[in-house]
Amino acid sequence: MIDIDNTLSSKGLPDSFQDYLDRYADVVGEAINAYIPQASHPDMDTFLYGPLTEYSRNGGKRHRPLICFAAARAVGGQANRALSAAAAIEHFHTAALIHDDIADDAELRRGEPCLHLTEGLGLSINMGDLGLTLVNGTVVKDPLLDAETKVRVISELIDMTRRTIEGQALDIGWARDGRYDLTVDDYLVMATHKTAHYSGAVPLALGAIVGGGTDAEVEGLRNFGLDTGLAFQIQDDILNLVGAAESTQKGFRDDITEGKRTLVVVHALQNSQPEVRDRLIDILSSKTKDPAVLDEAVELLKASGSIDFARNYAESLTSMAKIRLADTLAPSVYRDLLISMADFFVHRLK
Repeated sequence: MIDIDNTLSSKGLPDSFQDYLDRYADVVGEAINAYIPQASHPDMDTFLYGPLTEYSRNGGKRHRPLICFAAARAVGGQANRALSAAAAIEHFHTAALIHDDIADDAELRRGEPCLHLTEGLGLSINMGDLGLTLVNGTVVKDPLLDAETKVRVISELIDMTRRTIEGQALDIGWARDGRYDLTVDDYLVMATHKTAHYSGAVPLALGAIVGGGTDAEVEGLRNFGLDTGLAFQIQDDILNLVGAAESTQKGFRDDITEGKRTLVVVHALQNSQPEVRDRLIDILSSKTKDPAVLDEAVELLKASGSIDFARNYAESLTSMAKIRLADTLAPSVYRDLLISMADFFVHRLK
């Protein structure tokens, strides 16, 4: 297994959070994929382990494991002790994406056809299920963690899984039932559950737990992760609408096609004139892929001030989160790295 602490030290200190991701995403990805079991029959590789491994190798920025390591070091601990927890979260992420794309009938993920389109629905569901089994299994077998810490980590992972599923239920259920009566607070509950816990709060909290942090440090990092994880999701929503089409990890503007109740959409539906609101509902309900109609929807969202509202909301979240984290953690390179993460989450372009 890779020595994470030695790897982080050998390449020198990163200049920014983007530099941190660029330097370590690939090597961390290989460490994460080492937890995928070996097949006992060649057809298991064909139908399960091979496609899942290839899918995971196209793993994006690996920000979740990398912030878990940074949190462990920020509280004075070792990143190696965070590897199994980081792998657990990343494999949960893989499973969630596979199942999410099936639920949304999506076509692209990270610039490639979705797994259910290349491997078929049944096998893709099965691969997602395998990803879920790796969540707790990685931690149970970790020789670096004592039994008490394992129980604490697994409890966090169980809560994280439930919260994400709760958020997904709201997201899917609102779309199924044609709900357009939602408030900004409704969106914030959904996005916090669906994204912020597993993309920010839990990786940071677990890094602090296995790193030996105090209760105040664990909860301070968790709250920082909730705010920045929510900002991360809001920025994702914005980029899907007005980012560069070639840089989006999913299909450009497919949030409109799928009728997603993003913060931008919820704000627009609450604050637009009746005729504009009715037109937006028509478009969001139509599952259209017509570029001209998608452009029209984005122009309506811009005119309502909703894209600016969402961007300002995300920036406000991260501004306050940075101040609170600086008061919670002792000065260190890794505290500064996490603070720079907040800016990256709201200013990234893909």
